[in-house]
Amino acid sequence: MDEYALGVLTNIGLFGFVALSAYLLLIAGELSFGQQAFFGVGAYAAGMATAMLGFSLPLAIVAAMVLGAIAAALVGLPTLRLRGLYFAMATLAAAEMFRILFELLRWQVRIDGEPVGPDGTQGFRGIRWVLERGLEPAGFLGLVWVILGAVLALFYLMERSKLGATIRALGQDPALAASVGIDVDRFKLGIVAASGALAALGGALFAHHNTYIEPRNFDIMLGVHGLAYALIGGLGTALGPLLGVAFDLGFLEAGRFLHEYRMIVFGGLVALLLAWRPRGILDERVVHWLRKR
Repeated sequence: MDEYALGVLTNIGLFGFVALSAYLLLIAGELSFGQQAFFGVGAYAAGMATAMLGFSLPLAIVAAMVLGAIAAALVGLPTLRLRGLYFAMATLAAAEMFRILFELLRWQVRIDGEPVGPDGTQGFRGIRWVLERGLEPAGFLGLVWVILGAVLALFYLMERSKLGATIRALGQDPALAASVGIDVDRFKLGIVAASGALAALGGALFAHHNTYIEPRNFDIMLGVHGLAYALIGGLGTALGPLLGVAFDLGFLEAGRFLHEYRMIVFGGLVALLLAWRPRGILDERVVHWLRKR
């Protein structure tokens, strides 16, 4: 497999974590444009952990997920009192605050005589854990997809459990869920924290794949695309968001001959798709039909 194909498949896996984090919130009834913030928290946290503090990658990923969950919970505490588009706009505002914080973040140490660490708008270079261990692109692709496969397995188990049924019930009718004894606010805060940890996991892997990150990697467009991935692919199964990522990246890569018009064409196709299938390609009805067969 050539480097180009390896890069595309790796990016599908990496952005799959953002898509799944948005999907988790969508099935719980919340629309977030801010998952890129926690993707960025994970990227910076894991990068600093391995490049500056000498952590192993597994330990750095765990630390990034914990920080992503905490960051998401701190955003969720005030914003979950809002509903619908008000919540969506609040998450967007919070994500922009995080991006500005990344631009202000300057902390470097000297390693082998060279400064390593975040340098504000100049970005964060030298995240070399993968390179120093001699992990080839194909090996890193395998690592990303093994972790993603484990996450999908957890989603599979969750969606067939009482927890999964509760999350979907919460998304469809929170008042009814509250009437049967579910603490809606606390439950949603837990979902928000879990979605933050999931996005941070993707960010940690993204930083070590790129070896260089900068604040604009985590701008509003990543949040919009992350939400679009889940909506395009479908809300009936956790495989839907990955289908959305593959559709997005696949079309944009295949449509290079359209030059600057490809985003216009892609936007039009997405609008038509969502008008035709408002809950995505793999919505609940399609998934139910497939399971019966």
